[in-house]
Amino acid sequence: MDLYEYQAKEIFASHGVPTLPGSVADDPAGAKAAATELGGPVVVKAQVKTGGRGKAGGVKLAENPDEAQTKAEAILGLDIKGHEVRKVLVTSASDIAEEYYFSILLDRANRNFLAMASVEGGMEIEEVAATKPEALARIAIDPIKGIDAAKAREIVEAAKFPAEVADQCVDVIVQLWDTFVAEDATLVEINPLVKDPQGTIIALDGKVTLDENAAFRQPKQAELVDAQAEDPLEAKAKEKDLNYVKLDGQVGIIGNGAGLVMSTLDVVAYAGEAHKNVKPANFLDIGGGASAEVMAAGLDVILGDDDVKSVFVNVFGGITACDAVANGIVQALKILGDEATKPLVVRLDGNNVAEGRQILAEANHPLVTLVDTMDGAADKAAELAAAGA
Repeated sequence: MDLYEYQAKEIFASHGVPTLPGSVADDPAGAKAAATELGGPVVVKAQVKTGGRGKAGGVKLAENPDEAQTKAEAILGLDIKGHEVRKVLVTSASDIAEEYYFSILLDRANRNFLAMASVEGGMEIEEVAATKPEALARIAIDPIKGIDAAKAREIVEAAKFPAEVADQCVDVIVQLWDTFVAEDATLVEINPLVKDPQGTIIALDGKVTLDENAAFRQPKQAELVDAQAEDPLEAKAKEKDLNYVKLDGQVGIIGNGAGLVMSTLDVVAYAGEAHKNVKPANFLDIGGGASAEVMAAGLDVILGDDDVKSVFVNVFGGITACDAVANGIVQALKILGDEATKPLVVRLDGNNVAEGRQILAEANHPLVTLVDTMDGAADKAAELAAAGA
């Protein structure tokens, strides 16, 4: 789960990372009130979970409360890379002497953590990495040892942070590691980490991504979810403990196993080229236990998507045999009743496939078409979606 900047900075502050005071507002009057409380010049910053806010006009300096209100009016409602601005952060302005970059992230490729630091902060780190790779220090972090003061100093030296702020940067890096571990994060990033004219180090921005797999350890993090910004279908799937991602196509996808579902997306996209260019409408992995309840929950979510015109159920029987899956489909359709109105194309293979196909054939449900091959089923699902579009 990605956090908004204001949420990231609240977490940073709770772990001792130096930040500037600020308040969140969802209307211009609130921005004016926040600026009045802070006093002096403020920065009004769009709160969206994407980069490039400054270039899009989402970050503006205001000299007084009235100006903060005017700037908030201009920012609220902006579309920044597909994200509508519903909130702004009003924070004290700071003069900047120098800008640095620092982050800790999960390095999946190497199965450990990675710290990245640079004296060229304030710009997109991808640009720094591409144009001046020597300016970006990359230090592998042992998950067992973590980052203590000695490791933090190694990072500071590798990034060539100025000697006069080295000790402060060491402290901030240790505090960020504490944040990373305590919050079960997969990313903590400060860009820019600034030195003000008085030589003080401040986290001027913040980005945090939390590991949703650790939610059972972090019950308070449920309060960080922005229900208003969540896709309602994804929220519904989350409530049902389904691994679902909404896409922008017309063919609903249900499969058991992430690899199989990913392959199904590709096959449906290819088949759709011959049928009005229809595309997959979602990723939905029901896992190994495709019970009637799980199947019904998955179908309920997918059939609730107005864009879906057909559903492709692609299951390879393994731990859960095909006959159990077939019974699950039949029972799911009974559970859903009149709510099931869109055609289903079912492809079964693997353990007890003959029995599974027989169960579906005998059920003879008017919405279900049984197809033996994955390619054939994808083509049929695409054809039905195109006909219903």
